[in-house]
Amino acid sequence: MKIQEVIVVEGRDDTAKIKQAVDADTIETNGSAIDQPTLERIKHAQAKRGVIIFTDPDFPGERIRRIVQQQVPGCKHAFMPKDEAKGSNGLGVEHATKQAIREALEAVYELRQTSYQPIEWRPYLLEYGLVGGAHAKPRRERLGERLKIGYANAKQLEKRLNMFQITVDEFESVMDEILKEERQQS
Repeated sequence: MKIQEVIVVEGRDDTAKIKQAVDADTIETNGSAIDQPTLERIKHAQAKRGVIIFTDPDFPGERIRRIVQQQVPGCKHAFMPKDEAKGSNGLGVEHATKQAIREALEAVYELRQTSYQPIEWRPYLLEYGLVGGAHAKPRRERLGERLKIGYANAKQLEKRLNMFQITVDEFESVMDEILKEERQQS
């Protein structure tokens, strides 16, 4: 699998693992200490080939994603569920299987300027039990995994649903599946 865009990752181990899974070029941010020269390289890559941000599914990874997205608009995003990025000594892209990396890169989201009207998600999050309560976090994890937008807390989930222009129909369809599975398990 050949990737046209340059993939932004956190470190050397991520680069090595991605190159085992796909034919791609990467730019390493060297963790969350992303500096201006690195951002300039990412801007240049975006202008020439496009960029996919593929960071670890943790707080530092999300911080890097936000910084790059803010400084380099128009990047694509790849997400990996936490359970697919767990290793014996940590959490990250470098611990994922080649197949999990390929699947994340096949489900890349591209942010585009469209006539999408942001949705007030709070009522939906409450209705489907994604805020507060014992089932909220696991439901948000499954929702993020199925929509391929990554895990987010309730506040970030609202932003991410709008950022990736998820429709109410898409959201409700996935949530109905999740709730049906929960009923079948109990």
